[in-house]
Amino acid sequence: MSKSTSVYTRIEPEIKAEAEGILNELGIPMSQAIHMFLRQVVLHKGLPFDVKLPENKLLEYGTLSTDDLQRELEKGLLDLKEGRVNSASKVAERMAKEYGRDI
Repeated sequence: MSKSTSVYTRIEPEIKAEAEGILNELGIPMSQAIHMFLRQVVLHKGLPFDVKLPENKLLEYGTLSTDDLQRELEKGLLDLKEGRVNSASKVAERMAKEYGRDI
């Protein structure tokens, strides 16, 4: 089937640049990624992913019960045991990128 129509959209420059960087690493042109997305919408008869608010929320030490704190500590230890960790420099880099400041 030949491609005979265009889609125009306005995107925040930062989002576009970040997505292009990722897609370039994957070797997928932006137009092909959009085509893939729309194909999945048709196949799923809706969005090909859940649309919902994230359940993650910032934890504040003073608001946690003893049991909640214990669960959070256990999750952290499990992450450490299973290798789901980041170096301090990587965390600082991410904080600077996402929040515009160094720690």
